[in-house]
Amino acid sequence: MTDKKVKMIDINKAIEIMKEMYPDAMCALHYKTPVQLLVAVQLSAQCTDARVNLITPALFEKYPDAFAFAEADMGDLEEMIRSCGFYHAKSKNIIGCCKILVDKFNGEVPSTMEELVALPGVGRKTANLVLGDVFG
Repeated sequence: MTDKKVKMIDINKAIEIMKEMYPDAMCALHYKTPVQLLVAVQLSAQCTDARVNLITPALFEKYPDAFAFAEADMGDLEEMIRSCGFYHAKSKNIIGCCKILVDKFNGEVPSTMEELVALPGVGRKTANLVLGDVFG
């Protein structure tokens, strides 16, 4: 058996064990759409999910979709997410990410790792969470 096959067997076994141990596991972030989850996960970097959940209701009311985030004023967005930390970088990434979602994906979150990690502010960890929670 190759090393790659052994690793896949180990990964699949770990997944089975985790599903048994945590059958009702859910994302702790509150969201209604894939775009909202993508933004919430970006905000959660170096921040608690509880803090993110405190600011996202007002944030998602003002910016309900990728189109709204793409047109957001950087200063207004920074002020709304300031308590999450790194607000300048996060607002720049969220706006940039949503502009690409609008221009390239008609405002929808793409369903592949390659497309997700190409978005500003999205690494493999964020992409994996979105792929798992949104696309199963």
